[in-house]
Order: sequence, then structure tokens, then C-alpha cells
Amino acid sequence: MNYFQLFGIEVSFDVDLQNLSSSYQTLQKTVHPDKFAHASEQEQRIAVQKSAQINDAYQTLKNPLQRAEYILVQRGVDMPNEQHSFSDNSFLMRQMELREMLEEVKFASDVDAALFEAQQVLATEYQQVSVQMQTQILEDTADSNKSACDNLRKLKFYQKLNVEVDRLEDSLFED
Repeated sequence: MNYFQLFGIEVSFDVDLQNLSSSYQTLQKTVHPDKFAHASEQEQRIAVQKSAQINDAYQTLKNPLQRAEYILVQRGVDMPNEQHSFSDNSFLMRQMELREMLEEVKFASDVDAALFEAQQVLATEYQQVSVQMQTQILEDTADSNKSACDNLRKLKFYQKLNVEVDRLEDSLFED
């Protein structure tokens, strides 16, 4: 089942989320298990399975990083696992710099300002990589798909780093 076809939308990184949500609600209404309360056990089981598939498809297409990964997998791109190391040495160095930046926030004379600056740096870099990845997905060539895959992995790193920033913020201001 192709998730884009399921919702009747074009395969694209740019998805109209309102249209997606509307299609999702319409589809869920047609297969909602409550509609099959008086049906056979097999029909009820099928309704539950279809409802779960629709939900999985919606969650995937709703989330930009999951959507990008889905598109790349549909194109046959071999997605390396999270533990696979980057061949981009400059990004590996940048990872270390960003982690050091977060570590230094704890010891800053103005923790609020340091935390805000860290959040701004991460948001700016995330946006830059996201734009690159979107452009690469649009190109849809073997090289651009590989580059999009690499940038997707970078975006996942930034996403994890943002979770660490949230934890840091909670620990610094939990009085």
C-alpha cells in the first residue's frame, strides 16, 4: 500500500497537512471498528487492521522526517541505521562542537541567554539542512537521493539534540 495513494495525494515532500488530515478522517470513518460492531469476527479484525494501517500512514506522512524517509525508501534508497557512522567528517566535527556548546550552557554567566543562543543555532542549522534535503528529494536522482538520505540522518541528529536541549532546560530551571 502506497501511503500517498491511500490519501489520494501526489508523492511530494510538501504535503498539504489540512488536506491530509481531512482525507485521514474520511478514511477512518469508513473503516472505524465501531461501524463493524455487528459484523463477523473476521470483518471486525479486518476493520481494525485497516484502521491501524491508515493511522500508520497518516503518522508517517504528517511528520516531515518520517515522510522524507518514506519517500526515500519507496525510491529504493538503502537507509543506513542510526548507528552507521557519517562519512562527512565536517559534520562529525560539527556534532562535537554542538555538544560542547550545550555542555557550556550549564556554566554560562547568563544561562538564559546561552540556552536561547544554543536553541537559535540549532534551529538555524536544522532549517538549512532541511531546505537542502527538500531540494534533493525534489531532484530525485541517485546522487540527490543519497545526499537527501545523509541530510535526513543529520536532521535526526538535530532532532535528538533538541530533545537534549529541552532536558537541559528542564534541569536548569526546575526550581
